[in-house]
Amino acid sequence: MGNIYKVVITGPFGVGKTEFVRSISDIPIVMTEKRITNELAAVKEETTVAMDYGQVRIGDDLFHLYGTPGQPRFEFMWDILAKEMDGFVLLVDSCDLNSFMQARQLLRVFQRKTDVPYLIAANKQDQLTAMSLEEIRKRLGLTPEIPVISCIAIDKASVRNVMEELQAILR
Repeated sequence: MGNIYKVVITGPFGVGKTEFVRSISDIPIVMTEKRITNELAAVKEETTVAMDYGQVRIGDDLFHLYGTPGQPRFEFMWDILAKEMDGFVLLVDSCDLNSFMQARQLLRVFQRKTDVPYLIAANKQDQLTAMSLEEIRKRLGLTPEIPVISCIAIDKASVRNVMEELQAILR
């Protein structure tokens, strides 16, 4: 019998957290998406307001995946979702330099909440404008021991690779 892990998938608005969870979940995901009514509607039509939830079994281990809302106005959910988590993934958009300030802030928030293992998943690494993993490491101010993993959130194999990396850290 394997382990059961609670993993939070966090990151700034619009980086692909819902797609990350959807790509790998063995069950239909539970989403709390609502239509966007402010200036962010130009970016996408709906946003997560509470969480996305999915499950995936990797080997004998079962992962409960909780995707956070990316907008700061829903930050009260971060505390709720982070409670008793075993690890987290900070998802960043490799093509959006402007989102890195919020990504750094989110990283600090989650580091202060608990001392659990985490890694950085650099989404959109298939795009020509994607920053290198080393550039992302520098922009986030990470030490060398923090893993920065290439990711394509809409590709199940890519997301599975990220989760297998986290699984190795959690064991």
